[in-house]
Amino acid sequence: MSIGRDGIAGLVLLVISLVLLVQSFQLPSLPIVPVGPGFYPAIVLSFMAAASALMVVQDLLQHRAAVPAAPSDAPKRNYRTVVIAFAIAAAYVALLPLLGFRIATVLFVGAMQAALERPRTARQWAVLATVALGASVLSYLVFERYLLVLLPRGAWTGF
Repeated sequence: MSIGRDGIAGLVLLVISLVLLVQSFQLPSLPIVPVGPGFYPAIVLSFMAAASALMVVQDLLQHRAAVPAAPSDAPKRNYRTVVIAFAIAAAYVALLPLLGFRIATVLFVGAMQAALERPRTARQWAVLATVALGASVLSYLVFERYLLVLLPRGAWTGF
């Protein structure tokens, strides 16, 4: 039974997530706070470990039943989209201190969605705007209001 690139990546991520998960349990707990500093990282790392293990299993099952494919069956590589995604992420990092978390996140999510699959109808544009706004509002509420994490304020906007 052979393992492919996805399986190898899954194994690497599984090892990383398990090592960090063990370390998250070793973080000291605070006596006045019911949820310690390792609680949320442990949740995220548990999901990462499960997803990585699933990736390894899927790769093994795919390679077991795989029929050798012709070279023309290989998926087309789209380096242009990768470069655009990195440029959008860099713009987000640059605009974050200027516009603030809320506005920069709306722009980032909207731009990334449009770059990955450009909307063609008014309804698709409305969905894009709704998802971008919703992602920003939801992450703001969870981090700023619930977890009490101060998110960046914009030098240009003040919020």
